[in-house]
Amino acid sequence: MTSCVSKKEILYFQDIENLEANSQNNVGYKTVIRPNDLLSIIVTGLNPEAVEPFNPVSATSRNATERLQTYLVDESGNIEMPLVGTINLGYKTRKEAVDLLKKEISKYVNDPVINLRILNFTISVLGEVTQPGTYTVPDERITIIEALGLSGDMTIFGKRKKIVVIREENNIKSYGELDITSINIVNSPYYYLQQNDIVIVSPNHARMQGAAFNRNTPVFISLAGILISVISVLSR
Repeated sequence: MTSCVSKKEILYFQDIENLEANSQNNVGYKTVIRPNDLLSIIVTGLNPEAVEPFNPVSATSRNATERLQTYLVDESGNIEMPLVGTINLGYKTRKEAVDLLKKEISKYVNDPVINLRILNFTISVLGEVTQPGTYTVPDERITIIEALGLSGDMTIFGKRKKIVVIREENNIKSYGELDITSINIVNSPYYYLQQNDIVIVSPNHARMQGAAFNRNTPVFISLAGILISVISVLSR
C-alpha cells in the first residue's frame, strides 16, 4: 500500500492543454558572457591577410593549424585581443559582443565577420537522475527538459514538483524551484539554463524512507528467530 504513487506525482506536464496560452508569455532565451568563460573568436573577411593578426594560433598547440587562440574572460569581464587591446564583453549577449567586436575590428579591417562561441558552457545535473554528471552544451542553449534528457531522465524516485536550479550571477548565488508536472514551467526564468547552472533533483518520500531502512534488518530478524527457537528447545 505504501508503494503506491499517485499519477499526479509522476506524470510530466499534466496541464499540457494550456501550452499555447503559456507560450505567449514565456521567458525568452538569452545567454550572456560571464567572467571565467572561455571564448573562441574567429575573424574572417575579404582579405585573409588583413584578418590574420586577429586569429593568433595557440602557443600550446603542437600543430599551428589545429587550434586558434582562445580568450579567457577575466573577473572584470575583459579580454585582450591583438591590436584591439582590452575589450569588455562581460554580461553582454552574443549579439552585443559581436557588434562591439565588429566596431573595434572595423578600424583595421573592412567588413569583418565575427564568429564567437562560448567553449566551456557546462551544466551539472545531480540527484535522482539516471546519469548524474556535468555536461558540455555545444550550442549554448539548453532547457531544463533537455538537461534532464541528457542525464537519462529522472528516476521514479525523483521529486518532480521541486526541481532546484542553483545559479550564480554577478558573484551572487540564487536558486529557483521548478514543477515539471505543470506547463507553467516555461514561464520560469530558470526554464532556460545558463552556463554553470546546477540542477538538483531531490528524492521523494519513498526514496528517503528506503534510505532509512537498514538492509541488515532481515538478517537480524532471522538470527533472532533462530535464537528464540534454540531457547525454546532448551527450555523444554
